Amino acid sequence: MTFKRLITLLLMVAFLAGCASRGHHAPVFERAEAEKRSAANGMNSQHKKDWRPKVYVVQKGDTLYSIAFNYGFDYHELAELNRIDDPSLISIGQEIRLFPGRAASASTSAAVETKPVETLLKEQPKVVKFAYSEAAMAQIEKVQEQKPHPVMVSKADSVVAPKPEAEPAADDDTEEPEEPALEWSMPAQGKLTGEFSESANRKGIDIAGKLGQPVFASAAGKVVYSGSGLRGYGKLIIIKHNKTYLSAYAHNDKLLVKEGQNVTRGQKIAAMGNTDTDKVMLHFEVRRFGKPVDPAKYLPLGKS
Repeated sequence: MTFKRLITLLLMVAFLAGCASRGHHAPVFERAEAEKRSAANGMNSQHKKDWRPKVYVVQKGDTLYSIAFNYGFDYHELAELNRIDDPSLISIGQEIRLFPGRAASASTSAAVETKPVETLLKEQPKVVKFAYSEAAMAQIEKVQEQKPHPVMVSKADSVVAPKPEAEPAADDDTEEPEEPALEWSMPAQGKLTGEFSESANRKGIDIAGKLGQPVFASAAGKVVYSGSGLRGYGKLIIIKHNKTYLSAYAHNDKLLVKEGQNVTRGQKIAAMGNTDTDKVMLHFEVRRFGKPVDPAKYLPLGKS
């Protein structure tokens, strides 16, 4: 054996041993950060026009009627959603869900879940030892020329999975399209004696009139409340016009429509009165997602 052949053999063995010991195969993970950001943006855009919470905690003085009114809902729907048999019986601290399917979609958090995925990993060159000889050298060369067999291994594959909260969610959710504009008309004829003022906590307008004077639906919709269960409003009618708007007609002497009844714009719904107030008038409110807004933006007040 020549010295050159010996050096070649030693170098080959050292090289192959080094390859075998250095095998650092970093695990491969698919990132889900882009998907998380996209989902979060979708949820934010979905609710940016609707200020209402998913759940309301009952405070002292609340009724299911007032909660529905303040958040723009039909109290019948809230009662059904929360499995409340008697709407007059709720307790302080009780959680009232406002949306049937919005909470989970609006507040879904992403959880990373791993599952095994098969992938191909090439084998390292094989290391073998033989006593030196011409035949051994030929055998080593033959072994190294053999194509390695692929080995099936597992890697962690990141998957974004929804983690539902206690509440079932929402709607949703891409942002809902704007609803068709409503056509509004005056709810009663008479002198405007009180204007809307957010700073002064005046939630609507007051129209003076005569006892028994007709009160009309300002826009088409469904009667979601007809009664006297909301303190400070006397005999009250609330009409829900769509998912966004409702209107309220307070201090009536007589209520002429029932809950669940559909009404048209200009239909007579009540007789003006002075219940829970010291003079005959109609107190009228327009609410957007339950929040009072200035009726002057919707009504032809100059024609009253």
